[in-house]
Amino acid sequence: MVNSYDYDDGDGYEDMGGGHRLHQDLGYDPNFVPDSVKTFVVHLYRHIREKNVYEIHQMYEGSFQKLSDRMFKDSPWPSVDAVAPYVDNDHVFCLLYQEMWFRHLYARLTPTPKQRIDSWDNYCSLFQVVLHGVVNMQLPNQWLWDMIDEFVYQFQSFCQYRAKMKSKTEQEIALLRQYDQAWNVFGVLNYLQALVEKSMIIQILEQEKEGLEQFTATDGYDYSGGSNVLKVLGYFSMVGLLRVHCLLGDYHTGLKCLLPIDISQSGVYTSVIGSHIITIYHYGFANLMLRRYVEAIRDFNKILLYIYKTKQYHQKSPQYEQILKKNEQMYALLAICLSLCPQVKLVEENVNNQLREKYGEKMLRMQRYDDEAYALYDELFSYACPKFITPSAPIFEEPLVNYNQDAYRLQLKLFLYEVKQQQLLSGVQSFLKLHSTISIGKLATYLEVDESTLRTILMTYKHKTHTVDSDGRIICNVDVDFYINNDVIHVIESKSAKQYGDYFMRQIVKLEETINDMDRIKLE
Repeated sequence: MVNSYDYDDGDGYEDMGGGHRLHQDLGYDPNFVPDSVKTFVVHLYRHIREKNVYEIHQMYEGSFQKLSDRMFKDSPWPSVDAVAPYVDNDHVFCLLYQEMWFRHLYARLTPTPKQRIDSWDNYCSLFQVVLHGVVNMQLPNQWLWDMIDEFVYQFQSFCQYRAKMKSKTEQEIALLRQYDQAWNVFGVLNYLQALVEKSMIIQILEQEKEGLEQFTATDGYDYSGGSNVLKVLGYFSMVGLLRVHCLLGDYHTGLKCLLPIDISQSGVYTSVIGSHIITIYHYGFANLMLRRYVEAIRDFNKILLYIYKTKQYHQKSPQYEQILKKNEQMYALLAICLSLCPQVKLVEENVNNQLREKYGEKMLRMQRYDDEAYALYDELFSYACPKFITPSAPIFEEPLVNYNQDAYRLQLKLFLYEVKQQQLLSGVQSFLKLHSTISIGKLATYLEVDESTLRTILMTYKHKTHTVDSDGRIICNVDVDFYINNDVIHVIESKSAKQYGDYFMRQIVKLEETINDMDRIKLE
């Protein structure tokens, strides 16, 4: 089906194995270290040794970005071997520098196949040090989140690259054969799970509920002179596991991995804007695919309202474009949720206004469940869904075939199948809304089906409008429910209490603004 939003399974780069040639041709010398870079690494190294988190954050978020924009817009940073002498050849610092080096490469250039594999090796070495060494340092939460975020992103990017077999050269195929364990899905999951377990973050969060720990209150930092690295990496790894399982289409396991974090409350995950958005995006998407529409609507509403109120404060952030993109995708997902489960009462007024402006007309057409409606569901899903991956190794025998879109097509097929099943249910619901009681025979006549078929439809309605939440409770996704007694359908329609407080508060604020404007006019 042709969409105005084509599903993009790439990572923003078209990697043909020769991406490194660009900066080589421009005269890039990996061994040349400008004075500003020397100063940067020397000061960053000193601040890390002194555990000066504030200065590390300033250099990581500010200086690194400014230097990248000014000196390395189209080329990598100097190689780790070139800067190592300025930092006493410190092994851990060199691993951290390389992590930033590869992240910059992915963001600004096209990584070669060998660079993708080298980045995997660097992550393995870095996580081995964290898991099995003594890491006596404090790093900003932003940097620790970026490590996990980039680790999962590069895994996703490698899977998409590897799945495009048709364009591979013989050298690339030989490299994939040789390094067949690079970015292996079990390796990725094992590292994330190992960080969760070794950090004992699940036990720490449990103890915090009993008042025995202060992890969230201190944003994960250790003010007693210890290290926050393992604990916070373990914490963010739970979000990483959710994300990986969503990419694989295993939504139950993904949500299970996130259970130790209370999404209804602020936490360390909300201390970094990127972490906050990515967590709720994948959490909401997983709930959408599991038909937990009410849960998805609530969380999309909360994060979209948060972005609406705070996005102007992040305009200078390197993550700003990503914030805007995820914002648009979550509005599309919210439009899907509300079309399948019309619970507009759960959506705040500002978010609802934005939603109607963006998708109001499409949402009306999506209610019709005809071919045009299915095309719109297809379009919005393709635009807003994660970039699904097939983690299995390719088949190297001729003819080589691309399989990079197989996982996406499967998830789209399952989603549209669910949408089509909702078509008949919408007719049942519209009739139930008109009655408080109705006999099975009478409803069967209205729907032009026999009573046996109607009973099947009603059972389907029950199944599709109820789901099991994360606590194992059966919850209803719609306002209209029913039960049958002596062949009579008794309709139960839940009506939420109207909230007048917010309306009056908004009117008071508007009145005060009007009075202030009038006073200003008098003064002039």
